Amino acid sequence: MKSIVTHFLLSLALAGPALAATEPLATIDLTSDAGVAAVKGAWKYSDARIVEIPFRAPDAAGQPTGREWITNDIEPHAGPADFDDSHWQTVEPTSLAARRGTGRVSFNWYRINLTLPDNAAGSSVWFETRLDDYAEVWVDGEIGRQFGQSGGSVVAGWNAPNRLLIERNARPGQHIQLAIFGMNGPISDAPTNYIYLHEAKLQFLPGSEAPVAVTPHEVNIAVERDDPAIEAIVPANAKLFKIAEGFQFTEGPTWVRDRQALLFSDPNHNTIYEYADGKPLAVFREHSGYDGADIAQYGQPGSNGLTLDKDGRLTINEHGRHRVTRLERDGSLTVLAASFEGKRLNSPNDLVYKSDGSLYFTDPPFGLPRFFDDPRKELPYSGVFRWKSGHLQLLTKDLKGPNGIVFSPDEHYLYVSNWDPAAKTVTRYRVRPDGSVAKGEVFIDLTRQIPGEAALDGMKADVKGNLYLSAPGGVWIFDANGKHLGTLRAPKAVHNFAWGGDDGRTLYLCARSALYRVQLLIPGIRP
Repeated sequence: MKSIVTHFLLSLALAGPALAATEPLATIDLTSDAGVAAVKGAWKYSDARIVEIPFRAPDAAGQPTGREWITNDIEPHAGPADFDDSHWQTVEPTSLAARRGTGRVSFNWYRINLTLPDNAAGSSVWFETRLDDYAEVWVDGEIGRQFGQSGGSVVAGWNAPNRLLIERNARPGQHIQLAIFGMNGPISDAPTNYIYLHEAKLQFLPGSEAPVAVTPHEVNIAVERDDPAIEAIVPANAKLFKIAEGFQFTEGPTWVRDRQALLFSDPNHNTIYEYADGKPLAVFREHSGYDGADIAQYGQPGSNGLTLDKDGRLTINEHGRHRVTRLERDGSLTVLAASFEGKRLNSPNDLVYKSDGSLYFTDPPFGLPRFFDDPRKELPYSGVFRWKSGHLQLLTKDLKGPNGIVFSPDEHYLYVSNWDPAAKTVTRYRVRPDGSVAKGEVFIDLTRQIPGEAALDGMKADVKGNLYLSAPGGVWIFDANGKHLGTLRAPKAVHNFAWGGDDGRTLYLCARSALYRVQLLIPGIRP
């Protein structure tokens, strides 16, 4: 009897809001023309097939590093949000119940990009689909899998509904990419029928602006292994876990050993949050970057980069206040830097301390409402600065969008990433004995390799001197000579990260609306 009760309570905990859902405020039927028009979407369709691929047998520890052999996979991998389905067949909403696939053991994909309507503002959005025979559902490139879960993002059972929360606090005009993987079944006794959608609908319920810590659960991760050296960094069977969600934009994380917690910014929400395992998500500091009367004009008024000095005091880059501050033990703030040569700083972005107590930080205008063209911008350049004992020194103004900043383990070099679509580079500067830097050299250049407007963001290093770079496509890992070793691809775009945990091998990823973590093999450099 006890095991039955325990299982029931576990089911309640995993289902959470799904079981407690009240009557919807509104429902949109995505199998109707009117429903699809309401979300400005279009259904795209493709068959899927089983293909043979090379893989490895399990080693003594059960990990895939043994002898090479052949296994099976599904093609295409259409779950990621940036998958290009433009060449796929467009199907009418009213035809979703038509039989598709090839019958017997067969698979397919249905994809739709939704634009949330104006009247959805502030609501929680649930997606429910019922597919004959089984379905898996990807939301914005993510498929979560949690112990005991059934009927959310994973297979629910024979013709059973998959129902899952796809947004906690809807914003009008927000885009959400859904991908539904269909399967005919039972697979072990293949039927003579085909795959089709019984229903697909959105339900809008009362929402919450507050982000939350969630039960850590595994989500999809892809690891590109371009060099054998990556095997010493990323486990053969790497696991990525989602630990919190519902943010506007996550940034600037740092691990605080005294609190055994991660502090990180949401510059859009003007808040610093605290995450600790097994505890509710906490607000560490409100109005973390600005509280002026014109705050509504700012896209990112809050804090960005966070780090600790050698005494464990939190140092904060405040976008809206154009300054760098230090939080003292008594709760007061000390302003370290707010202007240079009589002109106000732009919006300090990322920062790092050197072992001698000097602070290095980048100062692009990305926290200003109109960036480079903002009338509040006083400095005619984007600088990289050094602060020491109350003195502020300009190190370089060569980069258009200096962003991430990190030292090599021996502090002989300073690396600065550049958010500039025309020059997606990491520049390396030799650090002189007096703390200044020599003329920089381009160390990594991804300009041609990565098209589009997105560029390079946060950056960290491990104790072996490997560099970890936030760039389009994920976390790019380079060795100390600038050679690309591999890339970690999380479901959502990663903009910054920090090392944490007891041994410093856990990498916490700030990925826009979510917070993830992954265990690696080499400790990182931590403040």
